[in-house]
Amino acid sequence: MSVVPSVEKDEITISMFLDWDKYKNCFYNNLYLEDYKVVIKIPLIKDKPRKDDLKIKKFNLAKYTYLVSYE
Repeated sequence: MSVVPSVEKDEITISMFLDWDKYKNCFYNNLYLEDYKVVIKIPLIKDKPRKDDLKIKKFNLAKYTYLVSYE
């Protein structure tokens, strides 16, 4: 059994946006995979390498506020 359903079409819709984590004081570049409702969070500025640099989470874009969306 797969966590992510199989792709039935030839393309995947991706939205990109920036957000800020006030607890970690870090800006993130986010790639939102709309078909799967998953976001890939990539820190914009890295002071030092950490094991949790890249995050993949289940995400509902309608529930959160983000700084800016871009293409």
